Amino acid sequence: MKKQTKQPAPPLRRILGIVLIVASITSLFFVPWILVWTWILPLPDTVQEQVNEAIDHGFDGIIVYVDEAGKPPAFYTAGWHDRNNKIPAYPQALFKIASISKLYDAVAITRLIHDNRLSLDKTLADYFPELVGRIENAEKITLRMMVQHRSGIPNLTDTPNFWENPPKSSNEALELILDLPADFKPGEKYKYSNTNYLLISELIEKTVGYSTFQYIREEILIPLGLKNTFGSIHDVDMDEVMSGYYVGNEHDLKDVDYGSMLATAEDVGIFLRALNDGSLFEEGEQEIYSSIYVYDHTGWVPGYQSIARYYKDLDTVVILFNNSNGKYNWNIAEIVYGRIVKIVRRKHGS
Repeated sequence: MKKQTKQPAPPLRRILGIVLIVASITSLFFVPWILVWTWILPLPDTVQEQVNEAIDHGFDGIIVYVDEAGKPPAFYTAGWHDRNNKIPAYPQALFKIASISKLYDAVAITRLIHDNRLSLDKTLADYFPELVGRIENAEKITLRMMVQHRSGIPNLTDTPNFWENPPKSSNEALELILDLPADFKPGEKYKYSNTNYLLISELIEKTVGYSTFQYIREEILIPLGLKNTFGSIHDVDMDEVMSGYYVGNEHDLKDVDYGSMLATAEDVGIFLRALNDGSLFEEGEQEIYSSIYVYDHTGWVPGYQSIARYYKDLDTVVILFNNSNGKYNWNIAEIVYGRIVKIVRRKHGS
């Protein structure tokens, strides 16, 4: 009988390589092909070509604003401002900026802290004693924790049917989370919660004695010369508001009031540059702001998604608005946005 010889074990590197190949092939069956296609397409030569391409990925309309230092701001559009009336997208349209507005709220809080009208270390119970027993840990949740999404307060927009039947007032919105258990102990974790900023807006209003948006207008918008930023759909000519669509819903959502601020891409871009270069702040304020919040943001409400970022190495602001969401549209927007930034970088030679 022939003696069998023991075969040497394959090298570990080879085994790992085979595992990675198999894993990569397997993962392709679970990644939507529209995302793969959006990502692997050859990078166009111009931002406008990329914006045009985005329409082919399923967006109804898109607005892009690029502000490179030392150059006039550039605007790019494609698709529809209003699909039903066949009005093409245009740069000056008003758009629901959703959570981008948290940047404005954080600046407002910074100013009130700087002016010794509020304290980051005081608690929710200090500012809203009526919420003790209605919001768990109210005595331990500080203003700093709310600004930084470390409060543990449940997110009101995660409650059932929130987007299908949005609350008609701040009180009605807050009622959605009262008496619910905390998501975690204060300061223990980070979890994004729109409830934090509902309470922050209420606190600003309580402190200054009038609406939060009016305070933002006086302290931020007017000094920056921003005349195309508004507190709600009730303050604007609705024909100037870009239509918004959600996948599977044919209705135009621009008339639905989700409590969002509205602005043009240019107004958001001017604000974002001033926020990042420090020209928005009075002496001592930027240090406070940097300790509590971020310098860029995204926004999402049904029918509207937006990305607003500043790139220090390019000294460039890039804003993207697109008026279609649902399914994979958020992921597509992030890929498109990243490709736009690559085109800008390529022009910079970086």
